[in-house]
Amino acid sequence: MSIRVLIADDSLTVRKRIAEALEGKPEFQVVGEAVDGRQAVDLCLKLHPDVITLDLAMPVMSGLEATVALMARCPTPILIVSASINRGELFQTYQALAAGAVDVLDKTPGSLAAEWDGRLASALRVAARVKVVTQFGRPRAVFPPSAGPAMRAVGIGASTGGPAAVLELLKGLPRGFPVPILLVLHLATGFTAALADWLDKESPLRTAFVKGGEALPPPGQACVFLAPADHHLTLAGGHLALNRAAQRHSCRPSVDVLFESMALDLGAASAGCLLTGMGRDGAAGLLAMRQAGASTIAQDEASSVVYGMPGEAARLGAAGQILPLKDIAGALAALAHGVPR
Repeated sequence: MSIRVLIADDSLTVRKRIAEALEGKPEFQVVGEAVDGRQAVDLCLKLHPDVITLDLAMPVMSGLEATVALMARCPTPILIVSASINRGELFQTYQALAAGAVDVLDKTPGSLAAEWDGRLASALRVAARVKVVTQFGRPRAVFPPSAGPAMRAVGIGASTGGPAAVLELLKGLPRGFPVPILLVLHLATGFTAALADWLDKESPLRTAFVKGGEALPPPGQACVFLAPADHHLTLAGGHLALNRAAQRHSCRPSVDVLFESMALDLGAASAGCLLTGMGRDGAAGLLAMRQAGASTIAQDEASSVVYGMPGEAARLGAAGQILPLKDIAGALAALAHGVPR
């Protein structure tokens, strides 16, 4: 059975370009084209496509507004196809991902037309298999301030569906969460530049890209250290470092690289958390952390957009706990405050 695609973009040129990219692939069927966000919602209700390609900068109703409306009225996997690169536009991209869009792809193929066609097809295949998760919930855990932290750092890794999952997790952490978080989040190249600023604005914890050389802050001074694009993040001697060593699982930054360094540097004084994502990056690293005595958590299948990375961790026996996303913040808060789980 073919994958039924709805294309939404106010540019006729772009709509035709996407349609042409799918023409020679019998697994895809373009069932409609929308020229603005409102028409995308109307056509989705009428045509029930398997997946939607959605531009952000559209008239009448923007791509972000359309994403919110689609998730409310006809939840359907959405692939954001955007040329947005300035800070404000990138914030809208992250908001759309947080609102339920599955992934993002640039729409400036240039001379790499054939390579872009392949990336488009691959992204649509993944998106079409996703069950849309629109509400995670974020109950807060509260612990007495006198409880002392049992950990020096938490490592978190995520990929497909990651921006929404990470934001929900951070929002679910209690005020006064005392442990720094080291974060690797896979996102399409070109769309990461403002990610730290967005998380800093939207979540309760201060967030910044790692520059290299930072020392882990002392207990009680929590923040989020985000790996920058195209650089592995490691921890050694209590200090953060960046490198451009070979990719792992076609990823740089790699969750495995981070988790393995935390296992070596902190062992039982750390925790690892692997969230939704395609592939298996992070599973072996989470196992290394567990074997070193760290507490380890994997997101469960029901709440994952894609149960690849956490599913592989579960298969390897790397996860000490397998939890729905809504429960992970509370579990991390308990571990950070030394509360038995």
